Amino acid sequence: MNAPTRHLTRCLVAGIVAMLPMGGAVFTIVWLENAITSSWRQQAESWYFPGLGLLLALLAVYLVGFFVTTFLGRWLWRSVDRLLEKLPVMGTLYQSLKEVLGYDSSRGRFFEGVVAVRADEGYEIGFITGQSPGPDGSPHTLVFVPSSPNPTNGKLLLVEPGQLKKLDVRTADALRALVSMGKTSLRP
Repeated sequence: MNAPTRHLTRCLVAGIVAMLPMGGAVFTIVWLENAITSSWRQQAESWYFPGLGLLLALLAVYLVGFFVTTFLGRWLWRSVDRLLEKLPVMGTLYQSLKEVLGYDSSRGRFFEGVVAVRADEGYEIGFITGQSPGPDGSPHTLVFVPSSPNPTNGKLLLVEPGQLKKLDVRTADALRALVSMGKTSLRP
């Protein structure tokens, strides 16, 4: 892939990733506006104004946030969380999303940490996924090194622990940086 194509691809993917949360939020707000007001908009035509549904949606989000920060709310949220995890198909998807996003502190995370793995001209960012004995029986680390522009693709390496440099970076921050900036080798 030549440099202009790589640049164009990286910028397009970064733009999509940057706009997805904003677009999702706008879509959700518009959907909520329509869902909340559709049942009573006709009857309240005299006092309805555009954005009333949005204000009600923001109020609803605030009230949910207020509720889950109370003792009873946290207990109820944990109960619903456990219930969702037990659902046959939805539970597996729910657990996986929580692990990848780093929201699940009750069990092992999908990625155990962020490391720098030696590459041809420097280092690449990798994510520790586990431990395994190497070909000689000594302990090795399983490291996922994502590719660019799509960090869900990549390669899984079996690396001696001495060849890794632990990075003081949260997994979510490293993934966000890879998606938004692309993959480059780190120089020592």
